[in-house]
Amino acid sequence: MIRVLVAEDQAMVLGALAALLDMEEDIQVIARASNGREAKAQIESQAPDVVLTDIEMPEMSGLDLACWIRAHCPQVRVIIVTTFARPGYLRRALDAGVRGYLLKDAPAEDLARAIRNVHRGGREIAPELAAEAWSAESPLTAREREALRLAGEGLSSAVIAEKMHLSEGTVRNYLSEAIGKLQASNRIEAARIARQNGWL
Repeated sequence: MIRVLVAEDQAMVLGALAALLDMEEDIQVIARASNGREAKAQIESQAPDVVLTDIEMPEMSGLDLACWIRAHCPQVRVIIVTTFARPGYLRRALDAGVRGYLLKDAPAEDLARAIRNVHRGGREIAPELAAEAWSAESPLTAREREALRLAGEGLSSAVIAEKMHLSEGTVRNYLSEAIGKLQASNRIEAARIARQNGWL
């Protein structure tokens, strides 16, 4: 029996995924979580074989959860199930150790098959994303990405500098580099472009 935890912040989708998987003879949904922190606690207490998670969730994103799982519970396999058909997200998911990346509009039977394959040690990537992902690498450095993410939240250079433990001038340099690389006219547009590509 493959023990699965489903983490999804939309209650209807969470219920539907769990009900769908409970129809499979060899798959058992042992826990549900509506945010990343809840999922983390369930993983520690329930020890699932496979975690299904969305990317954007309250308190801890699916990508942050995947990074934590890779560091603390490497035996647990992670499958992202999302609406975000963006190559940048897929690249970040693979970098975080995710073994599967499926889109929510995929046929229902694909999900059970993906869980079995990933549980055996395989990899499952939505075919429409697989080829594109390798040509859509982020041009931003980790520091530029962080500065741009904070700028996109409307924070000033001074506040960003404080949060990143950098000088204000260094933060302005990072933002200027990011704006140039993304051919944007300002930091807000740059953040929007980066987010659309799944780089933030």
